[in-house]
Amino acid sequence: MSNKTYDFWKRVGRYGLPALATLVAAVCKIWNLPYGAEISATIMAIDVFLNAILGISSYNYNKQIKEE
Repeated sequence: MSNKTYDFWKRVGRYGLPALATLVAAVCKIWNLPYGAEISATIMAIDVFLNAILGISSYNYNKQIKEE
């Protein structure tokens, strides 16, 4: 994964998805829309998975740099 790709997905995972989950939860609550909690929880589950993948990628990259 290139640094540019990594940085993009890191920003999505750190800021984008949590903000989206919060927005969905708030809008669904305000407008009494169904499944707000379920949709927000799904977005956050995807966020946790994305951050885990990025963490593994970062760990492997740092390990490779130390070995060189």
